[in-house]
Amino acid sequence: MASETMEMNGGTDRNSGGESPRMGPWRSRSTPLNMNHYANKKSAAESMLDVALLMANASQLKAVLEQGPGFTFYVPLITLISISLIFQVIVGVLLIFIVKWNLNDVSKHFKLNVLENIVTALVFIVVVVNVFITAFGVQMSNVKS
Repeated sequence: MASETMEMNGGTDRNSGGESPRMGPWRSRSTPLNMNHYANKKSAAESMLDVALLMANASQLKAVLEQGPGFTFYVPLITLISISLIFQVIVGVLLIFIVKWNLNDVSKHFKLNVLENIVTALVFIVVVVNVFITAFGVQMSNVKS
């Protein structure tokens, strides 16, 4: 019976004469995935996003400083933006260390895993802090008094 060879995810048994996967231009390579190359690309993408957020936070800090201490949420916003900037710099430094290490070296897997977990936690904190920065509202004033 055909249903006996079906897997739970809907795939068919490769030897049953069922439909075989198409070999497109992306699947034609028979070389294995280079994990160092993959991890370096991933870390570079994370770093670019970190730089973009760093620039946004620097712009927000400038806007808050321009509004001065009379702004309602001056101190909380300065504090939150500073925390975000510090954590982003730490994440950037950790990403540099992660890129430098060889993933194929089994002795470094534990350290890399710990660093990846720390980076993930810090990025989560940065996102939460930036949600609060947005909630307090940084408005750039167009009118100079």
